[in-house]
Amino acid sequence: MPASREDRAGALVIHPGALGDVLLAVPALRALGADGAVTLLAQPRLGRLLVALGVVAHAEPFDGSGLDVLFTHDVVRPERALGRLAAAARVVCWFGARDPHFVARLRALAPDAIVAPPATAPHVVWRHLAESIGQRDPDRSPVIVSARLRERGVAALRAAGWDGVSRFLVVHPGAGSLAKRWPAGGFAALLADVDDAIVVHEGPADADAVDGFIRTARRRVLRIADPPLDTLAGILAVAAAYVGNDSGVSHLAATVGTRSLVLFTEALLAWIPWSPTASCVRITAGELIAAEQADVRRALRAML
Repeated sequence: MPASREDRAGALVIHPGALGDVLLAVPALRALGADGAVTLLAQPRLGRLLVALGVVAHAEPFDGSGLDVLFTHDVVRPERALGRLAAAARVVCWFGARDPHFVARLRALAPDAIVAPPATAPHVVWRHLAESIGQRDPDRSPVIVSARLRERGVAALRAAGWDGVSRFLVVHPGAGSLAKRWPAGGFAALLADVDDAIVVHEGPADADAVDGFIRTARRRVLRIADPPLDTLAGILAVAAAYVGNDSGVSHLAATVGTRSLVLFTEALLAWIPWSPTASCVRITAGELIAAEQADVRRALRAML
């Protein structure tokens, strides 16, 4: 006999999106966690990060969960998915709403599942996700990074040449898309007179942006290349400040409470971070416009 709703485990959350998209769900995940343990089905490295940060209790890869069969037109009964969904007191899906076949098959197995539609204006994404589960005023305090993760971050910084004492600012001049990138020379000019040490983060697709920043910075820069996400969280947690483009790394900096300046294009302002420690400035990707440079400089001065 199937378990009653009261006897089931906590929420099962389906969100196999990219880093920034998943971190925008943190306020909503916290709200779900107040009613029981949350299991997140996500990309493996993102699930591990949210467990390490204490945002969710458990994480498992979406691929292999059995739920991927819901995107197919196979007639086989997805027994594994059915068991997983039946064990949860609440099923929340922040993914796949544009695929009516997926939504229909999911709701056939879990009739009460929440499948949040894409956010529309004037909603910002993090608020839309929270409201999809009935939360209008979720907890927006930064995530507290454990001493263990901070130690990992410090070790990575020391390996890159940090003296362990100097204040430093992390800069991320890359982004997953050229349509989100401010020119590397803009970051170099912005930070030219900053007294703090500069640590530049390089993700898997950021080598050209980082090389451009280092060429034009004309100062000593410490380079951190694609560290594990929990180590990166530790690095950001001990940084004095952070500056970067609209990216998953910027969302991580805001999530862990680093004072952050994040540059957004007009079209993507709905994806601004939820943390009050983040300030966002509108820029034009690929261009250095004098008025926008002045706006960014003013925001940096106010932050520092």
